[in-house]
Amino acid sequence: MVKAIRIQATGGPEVLTYGDVELAGPGKGEVQLRHTAVGLNFIDVYHRTGLYPVPLPFTPGLEAAGVVTALGEGVTALKVGDRVAYGTGPLGAYSESRNAPANRLIKLPDEIADETAAAMMLKGLTVRYLLRQTYKVQPGDTILFHAAAGGVGLIACQWANALGATVIGTVGSEEKAELARAHGCHHTINYAKEDVAKRVRELTDGAGVPVVYDSVGQSTMLASLDSLAPRGLFVSFGNASGPIKNFDLALLNARGSLFATRPSLVGYTSKDEELKEGAEDLLAMVTSGKVKIEINQRYPLADVAQAHRNLEARKTTGASILLP
Repeated sequence: MVKAIRIQATGGPEVLTYGDVELAGPGKGEVQLRHTAVGLNFIDVYHRTGLYPVPLPFTPGLEAAGVVTALGEGVTALKVGDRVAYGTGPLGAYSESRNAPANRLIKLPDEIADETAAAMMLKGLTVRYLLRQTYKVQPGDTILFHAAAGGVGLIACQWANALGATVIGTVGSEEKAELARAHGCHHTINYAKEDVAKRVRELTDGAGVPVVYDSVGQSTMLASLDSLAPRGLFVSFGNASGPIKNFDLALLNARGSLFATRPSLVGYTSKDEELKEGAEDLLAMVTSGKVKIEINQRYPLADVAQAHRNLEARKTTGASILLP
């Protein structure tokens, strides 16, 4: 038996229950891991509430780091004792130990600690596809990134800065603005006090930006569209304020033949070679020091309900991890 979080019915943080579960040996192509640190991400909230439906009951979590403790049939690329991490699932990270497909695990270099790995895989791979694939950021670009002081945002600010871009980031407080600026964000906009689109126009001499990265959703959609230059790209990759519903394509036409996309990490890493390439880029950025992973909250796995409450209330900055 191992300790794990289980969800029997979707709902608020109270549906996250901590207890014993049985763990069989790893199956063909799998390894068994002992988790040392688990990542906390907003997609975990979407699974918990049912916004992103998954079969019940389940153990949530898509990101963690740990040590290989057993090998299933046919696994040759890993060995017992290897340090590994993952950020693309499958679900089940909120646990002391689990079985996971070996082909979705990334072997960790000595330079990257387990806690760092658990805080960076899902978020860092997300930033990688956003900045290098969804819209390929070039030196001299000015971009707008919402929630710049969050776990994804702090990585994105540093990575975009390293690419030679000017980063405009939205935040909810002066404390978060200072944090974002310390991680490469050139201009911050406090959405609680300022008109985001108006300020973006001021910062770009009226031109707008070629791309907006928006993980907030419903409450920021119009500000995002109004911040774009003609033929700019609206990248909606999250729903922290609620999902965007009944999107009117005429909004894109009225604002200058804009483009819009709703990407996901799964869509950019479904093939093993895509995952490997993205992970190699991420590991290189972190080991080089160009991107530093900020872990500002640590919770015992048993206290995951409080971690979810803090995340939803926007009381967190940078990355949060759970400790089994």
